[in-house]
Amino acid sequence: MIEAQINGDRRTAVGQSVIDAAIHNDIPSTRALFPYLPAYWIEHLEQTQFKGPSETYYPTNSPIAARPGSRPSDDEVAAPLTGRTRAAAAAGPTPASTIGVVRREILDAGAEAGVLCSPYPVDSLHNPDAAVAFASAVNDWQIAEWLDREPRLKASIVVPIQIPELAIREIERVGGHPGFVQVALPIRTQHPLGSRLYHGVWEAIERNNLVAGLQFGGMPGVPPTPSGWPSYFMEEYVDMAGVFATQVTSIVSEGVFDRFPTLRVALIESGFSWLGPHMWRFDKEWKNLRRLIPWVQRPPSEYIREHFRVTVQPLDAPSDTRQLLQVIEQLGSDNMLMYASHFPRVHAADAEERLIRHLPATLARKVRSENARALYGL
Repeated sequence: MIEAQINGDRRTAVGQSVIDAAIHNDIPSTRALFPYLPAYWIEHLEQTQFKGPSETYYPTNSPIAARPGSRPSDDEVAAPLTGRTRAAAAAGPTPASTIGVVRREILDAGAEAGVLCSPYPVDSLHNPDAAVAFASAVNDWQIAEWLDREPRLKASIVVPIQIPELAIREIERVGGHPGFVQVALPIRTQHPLGSRLYHGVWEAIERNNLVAGLQFGGMPGVPPTPSGWPSYFMEEYVDMAGVFATQVTSIVSEGVFDRFPTLRVALIESGFSWLGPHMWRFDKEWKNLRRLIPWVQRPPSEYIREHFRVTVQPLDAPSDTRQLLQVIEQLGSDNMLMYASHFPRVHAADAEERLIRHLPATLARKVRSENARALYGL
């Protein structure tokens, strides 16, 4: 039992291999995409009020959106900071928008490798032609500005998930590039991700040997809670765990893993303390209602342990570390948790200090690096 070993077998991060499973790189400005956009869209950006997606998954000036040192200095910004909203321009350069910042703050600070997961909100664009053009531009920008320049980094494909056919086309276009290991999908979508509307997307992800990275955020145009629109971002942030739970239930219940048995899914910036009790409830109700979903042949918790991996942040850490370790035991697997800085995000509890250093050595090593290494084939 983990609790029995807490005072016996522990290690610190010193000298330990670390893989950062989620670094949220963003474009410094819309103009940075000009080399990768068709001439039509460059003209559109220059001559109309449209400047690309105007929504963001985090409020621009939110205190948890940009940690110290995450904004590039003036000499690190290659493109002029035009084509940005007034609020974003006032806040300064976009956090985590240059490779120099990520090298300095993540890779050179001790991570042997990192997985980029761009929060570019292409799902907020209602024009399908714009959505696929900007998704393609971001992916080509990632190849040229990040993957071709830094072998320690892998990346996630940005897709217009609101139009599954176009999302599939983008996966096929760049899915064979060795630098891409994942497809970034916002956790908030127009329909639950298990819906057969998305089965073609799941098939493309599996066939290209990619991971589906379900990350915090999404702009589907519907309320972020089942009860409607909240007043404050804090409510949305806290309730996002419920959205992750809803998507897990949908994906398992709709038979996605029965159709695509080698599919791998990462829950990014979801936390994990909710997952154990959710599996208990899911298994209990499956026993009562399994006749409604006869294709789900095993308890849902078995699918979840086999196919899902979860980043440990944001860490819902109680004051007693032993309670947190009990939560890990409730997961019933040593293979599910992955370290992620979520750079440039700010989280209240430090995962290394509050959790990982207290784990048995073998489990700590898995969380710091080996679970991510296995998931992404690093």
